[in-house]
Amino acid sequence: MPLPGGLWWLLCCRRGFTLLHRDYGDGELSGDGDEDEDEETFELRTPSPAGGGRGPLDVTLTQPVRSGPVSDRLQSWEETRSLIPEKGPSEDDPDVVVKGWLYREPRGGGARPWLPPRRAWFLLTRDSLDQFSSSGKGARRLGSLVLTSLCSVTGPERRPKETGLWSVTVSGRKHSVRLCSPRQAEAERWGVALREVIASKAPLETPTQLLLRDIQESCGDPEAVALIYRRNPILRHTSGALYAPLLPLPYGVSAPGPGYAPLREEAVRLFLALQALEGARRPGPLMQGVLQTCRDLPALRDELFLQLAKQTSGPAGPPGPPATQDPAALRYWQLLTCMSCTFRPGGPVRGHLLGHLERTEQALPDSELAEYARFIRKALGRTRGRELVPSLAEISALSRRQELLCTVHCPGAGACPVSIDSHTTAGEVARELVGRLGLTRSRNAFALYEQRGAQERALAGGTLVADVLTRFENLAAEEAGLEDPPDSGWRLCLRLHGPLHPEGLSPDGHELPFLFEQEPGGGAPQKLCLGLGAKAMSLSRPGETQPVHSVSYGRVAACQLMGPHTLALRVGESQLLLQSPQVEEIMQLVNAYLANPSPERPSSSPPPCQDLPDTFPPSQHPGLDEPQGQSGCLGQLQD
Repeated sequence: MPLPGGLWWLLCCRRGFTLLHRDYGDGELSGDGDEDEDEETFELRTPSPAGGGRGPLDVTLTQPVRSGPVSDRLQSWEETRSLIPEKGPSEDDPDVVVKGWLYREPRGGGARPWLPPRRAWFLLTRDSLDQFSSSGKGARRLGSLVLTSLCSVTGPERRPKETGLWSVTVSGRKHSVRLCSPRQAEAERWGVALREVIASKAPLETPTQLLLRDIQESCGDPEAVALIYRRNPILRHTSGALYAPLLPLPYGVSAPGPGYAPLREEAVRLFLALQALEGARRPGPLMQGVLQTCRDLPALRDELFLQLAKQTSGPAGPPGPPATQDPAALRYWQLLTCMSCTFRPGGPVRGHLLGHLERTEQALPDSELAEYARFIRKALGRTRGRELVPSLAEISALSRRQELLCTVHCPGAGACPVSIDSHTTAGEVARELVGRLGLTRSRNAFALYEQRGAQERALAGGTLVADVLTRFENLAAEEAGLEDPPDSGWRLCLRLHGPLHPEGLSPDGHELPFLFEQEPGGGAPQKLCLGLGAKAMSLSRPGETQPVHSVSYGRVAACQLMGPHTLALRVGESQLLLQSPQVEEIMQLVNAYLANPSPERPSSSPPPCQDLPDTFPPSQHPGLDEPQGQSGCLGQLQD
C-alpha cells in the first residue's frame, strides 16, 4: 500500500547493509518546490565483514530527491531518537564511556542567543550521545545523537559574550549538539572522549561507492557493467539537481576561508556549478572557480571527479554521446580535462575514471569524446599536483586539447615563443632554449627567471611553468585595480645562473650577451672594467689585466644613451646595456673613435651613435692613439 505523498519505501539487504530508498519509478529526479527538503534519501551503513553473503544487485538507486510534505517525514530529532531504545540512563552499562552533568544549548540557540543553556545529564556510549533530564533510572530522554565515522567534533572554545561557558560541538547528519561547561578541563575531557568514539567507528560507504566496487569487479564483462549503469541512474548524466554528495563527507565540518559552506553543502554547490556550464557564455571563469574550490578544499576533489564521470556518461548510460548536439554539452569533458591536468584522483575514483575513459574510447573510437578521453588518460599519468589552478589562457587551450604558448625573453635573441603543457617544468624550457641558441656545449649554467623591472627570481628546475603563468595572471588582475599600476608586467627570462667561464667566447655567439647581464646572487660579475683603446674596447674584471672580451669599433652597429646612467651598445645581433655614472665621458670617447673610418665600416657610413653629446676630435684627447686607451669600472652591465 503506497505511503502518503506517493512514496514507496524499499528495503533490501545486500552485503549486510540496509538501504532505505525512495523510488519515483522512472529513476529521474523530481520535486514539488517545497523549500524543506531531505539532505539525502539513503542511509549510510557500515560494510559487512569479509566473506558476507552477496546477491545480485536488483535494486534501483536514483538521485537523491525532494521529499513529500513535511508531515509525511520523520523530523531529524525523531529520526535519531528512533534508533535508540527508550530507556533511562543505566549506571552500570559497560558501553558508557563518560557521563556527567553539562549545560546544553537549546535547539536553534545560535539563532536565539537570549535563551539560556539548560542543565542535562549526558551519557556518551560507543554508539550515541544521549541526554536525560536527570541521572536516575526513570529519567526522561531529552534527545540522542547517533555517532558514526562521519560525525565531527569542534572545540572546546569559550564563548564569553554569549554564556561565558566552554563549549564542545558534535555534528551529526541532521543536527548538532553543543555541550557546555564552566570548566575548561571538563570540556576538553568530553571533546577527547567524543573524538575517540568517532575514530573507532568503522568507515561508512555510500551506495555510489558500492556501485563503483561492483563496476570494478565486473570490468571484464561489458554487458554486466552496462546493466549496472542502466539500473542505477545515480551513475548517469542527469539534468536534475543533486541534494547529497556521492562520497561520504564529514558532517558539519566548516570549510576554511570566507565564503565557503560546510563540505557537504559545497559538494552540492559544485554540481550546480557543473550544470551552469552548459549555458554559460564565458565558461572559463566558471571553470576556474570550480578548480579553485577544489584546490582550497582537497576533500572535494574526488567528489568532483565522480560528478564529472557521472555527467559525461550520457543520459542513456555509458558510454554515450552528449544529450544534445550543442557544443556546450562538451563542457563537462572540457572541465574534466582541466581537472585531470590539475589534481590526482584517489585510488578507487581513479580506477573508476580510467575505466570510464577506456569504455568511451572503445565505444566511440572516432568521436571527439574519444579524443578527450585519450587526452585525459595521458594527463592523469603525468599530473603530480599543482601549486595554482590553470590560468584562463591555459583553460582555453586545454578545452581545445592544445598546448599553451608562452614567451621567454633571451639576451641577444629577443622574445622566444615556447610551447608548453600543464606539466612542463622550468628546467625543460631552459634546456630547450639552450639548445635553440646553440649553447649545449657551454660550460655555463642557465636557468629560467621570473622578472619585472629590477625584480627577478630564479625558478627551480621542477617548477611548473603553467603555475608561473597563473601567478602572473593573478598579479595582473590584482594590480589592475590599483590607482597607479606598475609600468611593466611580469615576464619569463632565460638568464645566466651557474659558474661563469668566459674564456673562448665568440663575439658572434649567443652566449656573449649572457655574460654582461645583471644577475645578483649568480655567477656573473657584479662589476666590470671598460677599456677604450684606439682600435677596440675591452671588458675585464676589476684587478685583472687580461680582458674578458674585446670588441673592435668596426663591429659596433649602434650606441645610444638610454638614461642618465645607461649606455646601449649594439654589437652585431647582440645588445649590451652598460650602467655607469661615467656614461657621458664614455660616449665622448666612443664617438671620437667611431668618427674615424675603418675597414669594417666605410667612411661614408653615418655615425652609429644617437643622442650623443658634443664630440671632440681625437687630437683633443691625449693618449687615444695608444693601444690601452682609457679605462674605468662600470657599476653594472646587463643585457
